[in-house]
Amino acid sequence: MHSLLTASLDPQNQFLTSWTPHSDPCSGDFEGVACNEQGLVTNISLQGKGLWGQIPSAVGDLRSLTGLYLHFNALSGKIPKEIANLDQLSDLYLNVNNLSGEIPRQIGNMPKLQVLQLCYNKLTGGIPTELGHIKSLTVLALQSNQLTGAIPASLGDLGTLTRLDLSFNSFFGPIPARLADAPMLQVLDIRNNILSGNVPPALRRLNGGFLYKNNFRLCGVGFSDLKICNANAQNPKMPQPFEPNNLSAKDLPNSPPAKDIPESANIRSNCSQTHCSGSSKSSQVGIVFGVIGVIVALTVTGLYMFSWYRRRKQKIGNAFDTFDSRLSTDEAKEVYKKSVAPLISLEYSNGWDPLAKGNGGYSQEVLESFMFNLEEVERATQSFSEVNLLRKSNFCSMYKGILRDGSIVAVSCIGKTSCKSDEAEFLKGLKILTSLKHENLVRLRGFCCSKGRGEWFLIYDFVPNESLLQYLDIKVGSGEFLEWSTRVSITNGIAKGIGYLHGNVGNKPAIVHQSISAEKVLIDSHYNPLLSDSGLHKLLADDIIYSMLKPSAAMGYLAPEYMTTGRFTGKSDVYAFGMIVFQILSGKRKITNLTRQGAEAGRFEDFIDANLEGNFSESEATKLGRLALHCTQESPNHRPSIENVCERTKWVYLHLMFLWNYCLNFQMTGALDEAINC
Repeated sequence: MHSLLTASLDPQNQFLTSWTPHSDPCSGDFEGVACNEQGLVTNISLQGKGLWGQIPSAVGDLRSLTGLYLHFNALSGKIPKEIANLDQLSDLYLNVNNLSGEIPRQIGNMPKLQVLQLCYNKLTGGIPTELGHIKSLTVLALQSNQLTGAIPASLGDLGTLTRLDLSFNSFFGPIPARLADAPMLQVLDIRNNILSGNVPPALRRLNGGFLYKNNFRLCGVGFSDLKICNANAQNPKMPQPFEPNNLSAKDLPNSPPAKDIPESANIRSNCSQTHCSGSSKSSQVGIVFGVIGVIVALTVTGLYMFSWYRRRKQKIGNAFDTFDSRLSTDEAKEVYKKSVAPLISLEYSNGWDPLAKGNGGYSQEVLESFMFNLEEVERATQSFSEVNLLRKSNFCSMYKGILRDGSIVAVSCIGKTSCKSDEAEFLKGLKILTSLKHENLVRLRGFCCSKGRGEWFLIYDFVPNESLLQYLDIKVGSGEFLEWSTRVSITNGIAKGIGYLHGNVGNKPAIVHQSISAEKVLIDSHYNPLLSDSGLHKLLADDIIYSMLKPSAAMGYLAPEYMTTGRFTGKSDVYAFGMIVFQILSGKRKITNLTRQGAEAGRFEDFIDANLEGNFSESEATKLGRLALHCTQESPNHRPSIENVCERTKWVYLHLMFLWNYCLNFQMTGALDEAINC
């Protein structure tokens, strides 16, 4: 099976070299593959790998798959209808590729699908009405394709839908009233289409979540930039398409099959057969000229949309190029070339300035102490030289830099497309970032907004020892591992950092980190843990946040309730913390049932790193193992609060310090036997 996937996704075997033939994909050697306890593949995370093949129909045979993440690649061809066989799938990410053809109607039969990301492709045709049958769907992102037709009213039947993005396509006709009544809808983005008619008044409840610009034939009351509808505008109380009061497709003379008629088209007859036949001759000429006019208008609009689409795709191709974090010099040079592409500067220079006076009602003086200018950032990074490139992710590049005062910093470069489109919301997020100050958080030194480059720069203290990840999966006797006292100290520091984020301190609101992982725990030169990316989700667009979460899900950090609610709470951070405690204790990235059972039964050989060779406190290990079990309970109600977590880790840390001082006293007094026993 995996050989078929490899041959199709990566025809020249350039990127999936770890997917070796006749090997077990659940061995742990297959990059981007996660399995369950039964040895079945449950997650494939291959985002940003440079794949340029096609999605094979054989993917539908992976019936235990819950997450498929192939976004930010260059895959082409059609989406296979067999993908609908994945009846356990909750997340389908195919965005930012070159996929073409129509959206398979069969996707509407996927009962557990929650997130469907198909944006930034070349998909054509309309939205299948069957998508309205996916009762668990929370996010549907179809923006920046070549889709057309009417918006199906059946999407209004999605009781859990919170975000629907149809922007930058060629949808026409009215906005269905049923869609406006979707109970959980928070964001509806229909910008840059050809929609017309009266906007349902119910959409006013979305406030800034309803985005509708560049639909010049829309009208409505209570919406800024929309004209008041005239008498001929669509009546919002008109029955929804193909409901009992509507004329069905089979009643129309010479009508096409019902499936070809857009569901949201309002078909209505107010005339008798005699009246209509009598008036038809006198109106035929007008109809002919009207049809010609519509064809001309649609042709011009189509050319405009095609031209816009090509520019948009070109921009996305530059802005979202992704690479492995281990960049060669040649690859780094290519990253630098793309990051300063003139096209991006041109596209983004149109008015994007979150720090402009008046945005969000904030005074610029409040943030002035954090502001750097572009010259300082360029000087620090040697004009973003490839030799200073630390890593490249799906949404940003990270450079090492040296400020004029000699201090070493890390500069995170984020493209405008990765940031919140609402500048006031972005600025609110920035204010939260500048309010975060704690010994266990990476310190934000400042920021810089480049209007011309269309980029945002965050300047952090540089952390030399990289992340906790580098201390995991170390073979016994083959590398530097963490001593027991360091593990206890790191655990306590992480808990304190999370506790600070969750609390209301000074002018800082309580915030949830959302993406805690071993990779996000940086270790400084004194082995002090520092949480990175704290509050960063407040700046980023939803698409980027979803993309960031997928590696966390594959590694088991994502709390189970997120899969059903799509929301983060303090208890979801506690769950991720529990997973990290298991990793610190065991020295392993992957936590198995054997690890959990060992912690529960007190079998230290099953959950304590063999590198320690018995040099640890059994009482401390027992308490931390039980804490990890408590934090990773299935139900969030059964997990401890972060305050309780901090108290328990603090107790273990103080116990360690007591023993340390106790043994140190023996050494200082010359009691060698007692010191050795310690």
